[in-house]
Amino acid sequence: MEFFHPPAEGEARPFSRAVRAGGLVFVSGHTAPHDPARGIHRGTTPEEEVRNSLAFIAGLLAEAGSSLARVVQVTMLISDRADYAACNREYVKHFPNGLPARHTALFGVPTEARVGFACVALAGD
Repeated sequence: MEFFHPPAEGEARPFSRAVRAGGLVFVSGHTAPHDPARGIHRGTTPEEEVRNSLAFIAGLLAEAGSSLARVVQVTMLISDRADYAACNREYVKHFPNGLPARHTALFGVPTEARVGFACVALAGD
């Protein structure tokens, strides 16, 4: 197994961002990056948050030797049912060659994020 961005000792988030094992890449749930001090904003609409979150996920997948095109299963986490249709409209744009298996769940984390994603992808080309 190979761990990508494991937590530092004592970190409040006790998980690795991604793990490659057995020909698969497992990506933990992530929202779009948000660091106003560095000029990084999650997005102002559900669509922007989906776009920015999936861009972050794509970067983790690339680092682990995969891509969004190799994703086989996605978990979409939303904080407000009212955003479901808007999130779906943007989501489908990121999987033009076929939609992965997916489930959607309501979530509540100590952030103001509207949407986040976790996924499983095939490793390699």
